[in-house]
Amino acid sequence: MMDEDVQLVSPSEHGSKRRVSYYYDSDVGLYSYGGAHPMKPYRMRMTHHLVAAYDMLQQMDVFVSVVQRPRRATRLDMTRFHTDEYIDFLGKVSPETAEELTGNGTRFLVGEDNPAWDGLFEFCSISAGGSISAAQRLNSGASDIAINWAGGLHHAKKREASGFCYVNDIVLGILELLRQYPRVLYIDIDCHHGDGVEEAFYTTDRVFTCSVHKQVNFFPGTGDVHDRGYGPGKGYTANIPLMNGISDEQYASIFQPVIRHIIEWYRPGAIILQCGADSLSGDKLGVFNLSMEGHAACVQFVRSFNIPTIILGGGGYTTKNVARAWTYETACALGIEHEIPRMLPYTDHLEWYGPRYRLGVESSNMQNDNDSAYLEGVKRKVLEGLRDLPFAPGVGLQDVPRMDVGEAIGLADEEDDGSEMDEIDLRLSHHVRNVHTVRSSSTSSSGEEQSYSSGDEAGAESSRARHSRPGNASSRAAPKRTFFRRETELVWNLHGRSGAGAGVGVAQHSWDDEDADSAVRAVESSFVDLGMGRKRRYDVGIMSSWKPGPDDSP
Repeated sequence: MMDEDVQLVSPSEHGSKRRVSYYYDSDVGLYSYGGAHPMKPYRMRMTHHLVAAYDMLQQMDVFVSVVQRPRRATRLDMTRFHTDEYIDFLGKVSPETAEELTGNGTRFLVGEDNPAWDGLFEFCSISAGGSISAAQRLNSGASDIAINWAGGLHHAKKREASGFCYVNDIVLGILELLRQYPRVLYIDIDCHHGDGVEEAFYTTDRVFTCSVHKQVNFFPGTGDVHDRGYGPGKGYTANIPLMNGISDEQYASIFQPVIRHIIEWYRPGAIILQCGADSLSGDKLGVFNLSMEGHAACVQFVRSFNIPTIILGGGGYTTKNVARAWTYETACALGIEHEIPRMLPYTDHLEWYGPRYRLGVESSNMQNDNDSAYLEGVKRKVLEGLRDLPFAPGVGLQDVPRMDVGEAIGLADEEDDGSEMDEIDLRLSHHVRNVHTVRSSSTSSSGEEQSYSSGDEAGAESSRARHSRPGNASSRAAPKRTFFRRETELVWNLHGRSGAGAGVGVAQHSWDDEDADSAVRAVESSFVDLGMGRKRRYDVGIMSSWKPGPDDSP
């Protein structure tokens, strides 16, 4: 039975129109994973043509290649999460070189799900660029909702493709939002668990991840209800595993109470909603039984909270139904879903929607393995986990650094090949002492810089010169360097059995003049993120000053 407060459509008082931006690059539909592969980028073109045919583009701030080309992500953008080595690989790999570059399929692209294909890097640039631009649009306050149907590739890992996903545009978008918002909520309604995003933010309380997906004996095999985060992120992960054939009413009965509780308690400044359409009835790879309206009810419900929101695509392998659902959900974002006709307007793909030619995906009579006892048990476990969380956790003076945290606190080696759990990873993961004295490593010579494609305008530096300023050509003289000694005092309160403590940390750094401000922010963030409280809640106050150091400072 449904909860009394569960609704399949948004309340009428939330029907007001919002400022919506829409990102679409017309090239995205030209790429192909391969004829037999279930992932079809062409579905974004079908969606866009339906959105245009319904005259929705006139009601949004549109960023499309024929009007105002949306920005594509550069190599530098992608390496804010992914390793340099992996992104370099994506820029080089082709069907002809894949076997050699992947070590016969043992690294980067593992398994047949993630083939190398022509245009792979450009496709990733389009997908990630839309999500990053959407986040920047929200950060500027120019839009209330931003849509990028080419995004939502939630399985991609830091140094490896997974589940048809190569670059994790969602993680990149969240990192951009964290520059403006202290807390971000990520909601995933794809039939498959959003493992890549969860893994990226599993140890922080600045991002709450909530995934509603098929129970764990299904790809990717993660997302158990007991997986709730680790360290400072303990409790800030919620997983809702469901069984085959769940109905609209059952889905809403668990989705809405959980999301309402998270939003009311966590108080996110922004939300990213991944709308994987493989949870629709009849999907080729999905096992749920949601109608178009049941799927869109999640969009309507999230929209009703009037929180800045990014709406992304994701899975979805019955192409005509993906286009129908995302078109309808675009209308939901605009608040006009009750105004558009259900008979489909003419598009170049109209014959694909036969024989009914209507805007709708109906539930089927497939077997439903979700009984009320199971659903109530899952909901109870999730809500019980949320009750222990503090109200709207503060972030003190934290900031997301614009450079690698390891470099910011002087722990990065000159050589980092991105190998799994290498020395740098181990040193960062164990960096929990109360008193730090660290020195930044010297900048690599400009002669090591490399050039990449013309579309990578800001990312023409190698992994060994990653903390150089973007765009410095090798022929330019190195900028004059000013050396500073930063004296930092930290006062913190550790919540737990050990009570409270206080200490002093001192860090020494050398930076370009133009980088000094970002260095201050990065070092402050590194102390908060890595310095203390890895297993307990904490509050941190920072007092610091920069003093010029001697000319021979390291």
